[in-house]
Amino acid sequence: MTIANNTLNRRFTVAPMMDWTDKHCRYFHRILSQDAVLYTEMVTTGALIHADPDRFLCYNKEEQPLALQLGGSNAAELAQCSKMAEDYGYNEVNLNVGCPSDRVQNNMIGACLMAHPQIVADCLEQMQAAVDIPVTIKHRLGIDDMDSYDALKQFVETVRKSGCKVFIIHARKAILQGLSPKENRDVPPLKYDWVYRIKQEYPELEVHINGGIKTIEECHTHLQHVDGVMLGREAYQNPYLLAEVDQTFYGRTTPMIGRKQAALAMIPYIETQLAQGVSLNHIVRHMLGLFHAQRGGKQFRRYISENAHKPGASIEVLLAALERVPD
Repeated sequence: MTIANNTLNRRFTVAPMMDWTDKHCRYFHRILSQDAVLYTEMVTTGALIHADPDRFLCYNKEEQPLALQLGGSNAAELAQCSKMAEDYGYNEVNLNVGCPSDRVQNNMIGACLMAHPQIVADCLEQMQAAVDIPVTIKHRLGIDDMDSYDALKQFVETVRKSGCKVFIIHARKAILQGLSPKENRDVPPLKYDWVYRIKQEYPELEVHINGGIKTIEECHTHLQHVDGVMLGREAYQNPYLLAEVDQTFYGRTTPMIGRKQAALAMIPYIETQLAQGVSLNHIVRHMLGLFHAQRGGKQFRRYISENAHKPGASIEVLLAALERVPD
């Protein structure tokens, strides 16, 4: 595969997911995989420019390699926020052209921008001019009735002229009228072959595939056709899948971390966060799937769900939950 010339190896990435991939989630995912590239939740340009940027941009240095996903359609504001990301030490800035929610549509953010490829290209051009780190795009196959392969190719053709080299493609269209964001993650059919065709027709681009990927075996299949795979819900709901990533896709020879070992490795971080006033539940909710499909997994989840939100909940909740899982 032809890879764009930058320093990030995006062979395996974890998707940006609203309300899920916050800094606590990413710290946990980094314990499981040292090499996967992680993405923040989408942050709008308005939030960074008109609120406290520290609130949205602060992260733990252990989370790197880390990309910030931005939402917006004003090129100057996106350039300004890209520079903020670079100044904060992010390794990449990604433009969201895939989110289908009504709220972002009303602000010309997300998937609705697929109907305006020149605006997207102008935004990406100014973002790249503002920073030295990679600027990438995540988008859908199309929207509503604008859903032919030719329309997708025309979108890519216009956007690539901005100089953007990295396209992360969610292999579904978005239906902006009539489906909820949740339904848009399942109802429109997956068309992986369209993403493969984009890579074939634009071999100089770095093309990544996203949508419905659930296993390491499926990742291998996709990697025969594209440069990288991005997993979203499966990586969140079954996070131990990430423990295989470094050895499988990045050639590491160190042994895989164990499930309990990963949970125990979170303890110093959790204790530091609790001392800063963070609620235990805000951290350990991201760990509920650690024992997915394992003996004791349901009891582990139940104990945390019933106890982590209580006032004064401490690390003892996690330790007691781990006792419910056999060695």
